[in-house]
Amino acid sequence: MLYTYSTEELIGLQDLIIKKIESDEKEIHIYGMLKRKTHHCPDCGAETDKIHDYREQIIKDIPIYGKNAFIHLYKRRYRCQCGKRFYEKNTFLPRYHRRTNRLSAYIIDRLRSMVTFTDVGKEVNLSTTTVMRTFDLVSYAPRDLPTTLSIDEFKGNTNKEKYQCIITDPVNKVVLDILPKRYETYLTTYFLRFNKDERDKVSAFVSDMWKPYASLASKLFKKADQIVDKYHWIRQVFWAFDGVRKEVQKSLGKQYRIYFKHSRKLLFKRFNELTDEQKQQVNIMLYASPSLSTAHFYKEQFLKILDCKDRDSAKAALSDWIDSAYDCGIDRFQKCAQTMINWISGILNSFSSPITNGFTEGCNNKIKVLKRIAYGYQNFNRFRNRILHIFSDQFSDNNKQATA
Repeated sequence: MLYTYSTEELIGLQDLIIKKIESDEKEIHIYGMLKRKTHHCPDCGAETDKIHDYREQIIKDIPIYGKNAFIHLYKRRYRCQCGKRFYEKNTFLPRYHRRTNRLSAYIIDRLRSMVTFTDVGKEVNLSTTTVMRTFDLVSYAPRDLPTTLSIDEFKGNTNKEKYQCIITDPVNKVVLDILPKRYETYLTTYFLRFNKDERDKVSAFVSDMWKPYASLASKLFKKADQIVDKYHWIRQVFWAFDGVRKEVQKSLGKQYRIYFKHSRKLLFKRFNELTDEQKQQVNIMLYASPSLSTAHFYKEQFLKILDCKDRDSAKAALSDWIDSAYDCGIDRFQKCAQTMINWISGILNSFSSPITNGFTEGCNNKIKVLKRIAYGYQNFNRFRNRILHIFSDQFSDNNKQATA
């Protein structure tokens, strides 16, 4: 008896009376039955313990010691005085199922990791379709909006749309929702589901330099400061500078082109942070072209703006840079200056707040990994729930609703 109880405890099937266990290199077969007890008839409600017959059912369970596990359950059918025949109740097997509750829970838990449905199916000895159907029992939906909202898009190529949209709380590092589209009309409809008081709680709205996001914030989040993510407005200058470098590089001979290509990273670094040898390499490239030298000067002047500690000093420095860039004679920097003017409010707000889209961009990278290992998703709802499930350990109790 002591051995039997220890085996039940070890395997985790305390409700099952184990008769025997057979094992080979790949499989473990557990034979057992439930303790006989009185049941209530589902038709008349009368108590009965009369057994009509036994039937064996083979049930799949979670892997044990790396082997596929099968439970051979000898199920009783009880007979009531009203003529009704019914199976005995158990705590580990849902009705009409051939796998245990804990196997379904194990599948759902494994899918929190960066694995495919196929990989989990091979691990638990189930088909990919069964694993997908099990996961489809899980769903997530946000309940309220945080005080800080971040929005960005990623290339999901799902549901016939190239881009999907991610909404996060960058302060508490929580993924709130994944939307199938990034169009302004769709986003407006989505956020209008939240009442005005809920939207007015948002004090900061962080996004990249895409006009529909700015328009959305202006219409629905009027009390929120619109913050343009630093990475996105800083790279405008580097794009302009790199465009000048490429134009100059194309006009040079083969030897200089190779030299420019191999030394391009030095041009992007701050000049005063280079070693003496690196400064000499940069000077050689700058002497080769007056336009590149001018572009490098404006790039260096722009980087000084990033050292400003407050909004007012940044406003003064950025205004001076914009005025100077308009008169530099380089078309790319003139367009960059105009972009800065168009987004000046959001850019300056980024100096008043330490909040960025860094967390959101990190989530996008993880989503790309998920999409790549799965070779893409066609079903958007499954893709959305899978993303939210992976990030579900970061959900707060107030922003999570999961059902299984």
